[in-house]
Amino acid sequence: MSAQRMARELRRISAGAGVNRLGRRLRLAVGLLMLAVPLSGCGTGALWDKFFAKDDTFVEEPADKLYNEGLYLMNQRHDAKAASKKFEEVDRQHPYSDWARKSLLMSAYAFYNSGDYDSCIGAATRYVTLHPGSPDAAYAQYLIAASHYDPIPAVSRDQGRTEKAIAALEEVVRKYPTSEYAISAKAKLEGARDQLAGREMNVGRYELEKRNYIGAINRFKTVVTQYQTTRHVEEALARLTEAYMAIGIVSEAQTAAAVLGHNFPDSRWYKDAYNLVKSGGVEPSEDTGSYISRAFRKLGLARN
Repeated sequence: MSAQRMARELRRISAGAGVNRLGRRLRLAVGLLMLAVPLSGCGTGALWDKFFAKDDTFVEEPADKLYNEGLYLMNQRHDAKAASKKFEEVDRQHPYSDWARKSLLMSAYAFYNSGDYDSCIGAATRYVTLHPGSPDAAYAQYLIAASHYDPIPAVSRDQGRTEKAIAALEEVVRKYPTSEYAISAKAKLEGARDQLAGREMNVGRYELEKRNYIGAINRFKTVVTQYQTTRHVEEALARLTEAYMAIGIVSEAQTAAAVLGHNFPDSRWYKDAYNLVKSGGVEPSEDTGSYISRAFRKLGLARN
């Protein structure tokens, strides 16, 4: 029924009802309707929508109820994303409560479990900033480090995330050396360093193939001086032997082979390095003044 027709019907009804109370009410309704009709092209739809809209008044929920719902969603339903929303709601509705502090950490954990590492880093960093003296600060710091470490890319790609992981893992070990998380952080540190060493080896091999011996030496030198405890160091020493022999710096080649033989006598890489220097008419012999010897001496791995 159109607005004009509704108005006519209301006038008819009100006329038949006299001046009684119902009539007055109907005339009032007619007046309101007639007022609204000319404005129909001026946004009255939104006005009527607001008038008849459902009441969405915000209702605050108890902090413990929201927190426990989050735990249920995470532990029973295994829905980490939905759980994180519940924990965030605790922080939003009850920002100064002890539940908010607990929820912030649980939110970081939920983000980590769902693979949303950037959100985990954000929540955990906020926790460490707001609650540095909390017994759970060590765990929050570990979540930051793990969120950098877990998505580490292949060695052929940019390793910026790996470098951030190393910095965050070292922070765990430095700040919380006696915590249970320091042990795990140290293990991850070795994995991250191995990744960076792998990147250097990847580039070094490419340079060696192109006979850019200086470029290759610089890459293998980084592995030998910075990543001596990684699995790549044996090959790095052998590659240094090869590159130095190729450019005629025999003493460094002899040292690389000697250090390799001293630390990894059964390595297949040592056999290659040994045969290479022998083919040049010399034996493996360590020059203790070489950077190669000094790098391993720091770790107690070189001859004195």
